[in-house]
Amino acid sequence: MSALPSLAAYGEVAGKDVIEHLRQLARRLKGIRVVHVNSTRVGGGVAEILNRLIPLMNELGVNATWEVIEGTPEFFAVTKSFHNGIQGFPVNVSEKALRIYEEVSRHNAERLRDQLLSADVVFIHDPQPARMMMHLPERKGKWIWRCHVDVSRPHRPVWKYLREVVKGYDASIFSLADFAQQLPHPQYLIPPSIDPLSAKNVELPAEEVRMVMEEFGLDPSRPLLVQVSRFDRFKDPIGVIEAYKLVRQYFPVQLALAGGTAVDDPEGAAVLAEVEKAAEGDPDIKILLLPPDADRAINALQRAAVVVVQKSIKEGFGLTVTEAMWKGKPVIGGHAGGIKLQVANYHTGFLVHSPEGAALRIRYLLNHPELIVQMGVKARSFVREHFLLTRHLREYLTLMVSLIHGDGERIVLR
Repeated sequence: MSALPSLAAYGEVAGKDVIEHLRQLARRLKGIRVVHVNSTRVGGGVAEILNRLIPLMNELGVNATWEVIEGTPEFFAVTKSFHNGIQGFPVNVSEKALRIYEEVSRHNAERLRDQLLSADVVFIHDPQPARMMMHLPERKGKWIWRCHVDVSRPHRPVWKYLREVVKGYDASIFSLADFAQQLPHPQYLIPPSIDPLSAKNVELPAEEVRMVMEEFGLDPSRPLLVQVSRFDRFKDPIGVIEAYKLVRQYFPVQLALAGGTAVDDPEGAAVLAEVEKAAEGDPDIKILLLPPDADRAINALQRAAVVVVQKSIKEGFGLTVTEAMWKGKPVIGGHAGGIKLQVANYHTGFLVHSPEGAALRIRYLLNHPELIVQMGVKARSFVREHFLLTRHLREYLTLMVSLIHGDGERIVLR
């Protein structure tokens, strides 16, 4: 495995003044112990961010570590129901399921007790590990609940339960103001970010892009549409296939649906089967179940695409949108969650509500190739300004300075 780039390397992308600002902020936090806890080390945006954020914190003198909870299939089935429920889907979580969630939470709290109680700051990511705090009443550090999910219109019984779980935290973080809920502690607004120097986002040789297309049976002479995301109903892969079929009546397009699985998402296999059925053996639809280390392949697919699609019905943020924009691609995105924060109609892409709307916008771009280039330039510039890892790191440091030293605003805005 190649060495991770140093903080100084990010100065070439974000600017040297940005790196100096990070060093200045970190001086007030030198030597503190920080623990991040989530539910999986691979699969999904949270794991991707932590994989790079933790080493950069340590380089700045913050003693940061990353812990992952353990859980049974039954536990992750419960937390998937929580995930669906807080995104507005009506779910029924039984008392038996809640007891499973609570017992596994107690087990993880005991297993990680020493690390958590010795930390000055603990970041707990999403509902899966959230209840551990309730099993550690003697905690001394600051505990922060980091919610990456769209909680704007939750299924009320689920949110009522989870609110009792998280209300005792010292602070919470949401990706957008629309997601924030009434809680008795300070709330911070910190969107996610991409690592511009990761294998998924670095510049690639044209030959490598061509080889990846060849590996997946894609024709470089025809327009390629790409959606990269887990096989999740909220990502609406079936709707993407419907949009592709409408566009295909006018243009000889191809579609690649590239995704993977995560250990904390037990529904992935069922959704993948539905997608394969919807494709109906169409040779121009490539359904790619990629391993966790396929970052360069994903990078190549996004670079090969003429248009990138992310037709989510619900979306916490949508880092695949950010990735595509960084590569200079216009994005056709669902009018949902953090996609709305990134896709500006007629500037960095288009927001849509239906497969028909997505097909209409794809056709429009294919008929106006000069707009594809113009939107791509704007998209990359927008990501550089707002959604790089260095901005994310700065806001985490600012939050910790605020909580530990009592400085700064309660709401951290970009």
